[in-house]
Amino acid sequence: MLAFAMFIIVGTVLLHLPISHSADQQNVSLIDSFFTASSAVTVTGLVVFDTGKEFSLFGELVILALIQVGGLGIMTLASFMSVFLSRRLGISRGKLVGTEIGVADLGELRTVLRALIRFSLGSEIVVAVLLSIRFIAEGGRSIASSVYLGIFHAVSAFNNAGFSTIDGGLERYVNDWYLSLVISGAFIGGGLGFPVVLEILNNRQAPRRWSLHTKLTLMATASLLAVGTLVLLVLEWSNPDTLGPLGYGSKILAAFFQSATARTAGFNTISIGDLRGSSSLLMILLMVIGASSASTGGGIKTSTFAVVVWTTLAEFRDDPEVTLMKRRINPALQRQALALVIAALGTVGTATFLLTVVLPDIALGDLLFEAASAFGTVGITRGITEQLGFLGKLLIIALMFVGRVGPITFGAAILLRGKARRYRYAEERLIVG
Repeated sequence: MLAFAMFIIVGTVLLHLPISHSADQQNVSLIDSFFTASSAVTVTGLVVFDTGKEFSLFGELVILALIQVGGLGIMTLASFMSVFLSRRLGISRGKLVGTEIGVADLGELRTVLRALIRFSLGSEIVVAVLLSIRFIAEGGRSIASSVYLGIFHAVSAFNNAGFSTIDGGLERYVNDWYLSLVISGAFIGGGLGFPVVLEILNNRQAPRRWSLHTKLTLMATASLLAVGTLVLLVLEWSNPDTLGPLGYGSKILAAFFQSATARTAGFNTISIGDLRGSSSLLMILLMVIGASSASTGGGIKTSTFAVVVWTTLAEFRDDPEVTLMKRRINPALQRQALALVIAALGTVGTATFLLTVVLPDIALGDLLFEAASAFGTVGITRGITEQLGFLGKLLIIALMFVGRVGPITFGAAILLRGKARRYRYAEERLIVG
């Protein structure tokens, strides 16, 4: 938490410097610089003004660096530099970075760190090349500008940040299969989680040997993408402001892109503010679920969602044990998953209530959407971010921060202090339900 807070402060200072702003935008408030830095470090993507118009090249590069640091994880980068420079990694730091990237065996940590950095940078380079080719072919820009656009959007997409320097974002590319699939492929890959990606790469020829976590993550990701795409197609098919004017193929593409982006990417190719109420509620649910564990995305995570669903089904069946794919789930893990869901819902609900108090003129649905987007570090909005005001921006900043570090981590670090209990109270039955 301190590391994330430190980078947000540094980013705020840098983004508040006059050199970070375009020539005609020199009156940026400190709260707006703070908001943008927080959004970049937490890889959320919510912005209070157009990134491409407001910031100079220096400012955009600062944002890009903050996205990279926030996406890969501060402890991960610090540990990699320690290994790279001194080839030493202490046990304490090893435990911290192992928790951040989902590695339990400290003996494998150096190998995993190197593989993680290679995969991340390699993926970003590939995506940058593919996007640069598209922007060069589009014309209207110099080759240097097109390559820069490709690099910026590659880093932003892989890290699930959602920042764009294109005027109006990606809505103009709603019919562009090439660009939509490249960008969605980048943020889906970044959102799978490093343990999953590395296991797939190391065991390409033996999917049956994949761990339960990898199998469950892939199953949950595919299911959420399919269900989200299908439901959005049905709900928005005839909406004249979203999918209505598009052809059949473009409707499917746009629905798929929005279904994928809701799980923490932050880009959009249709107007989110014009979605129907039912579609907005679906997007809120997807944003709260988020990406996968130890990934560049936020939310409660797909594995957490799956464990809670299976725990609930087991209770319905009166099954004393929760089993997934012929594997038993530890009761402590079930408890942690339930605690995370309750903490997430409580955080989003409380923040929404406070937003309605300080912003009574904005519709409740729009505020709930904004809160879910901030907590899930998604970055899509129904167009109210610029109307938040000072207190509203502070609330959203707090939500982005808690969403990135995790509500349980936040609670453990700030609110609670663990103590070893050396006694137990008598048990008594309680009526539930």
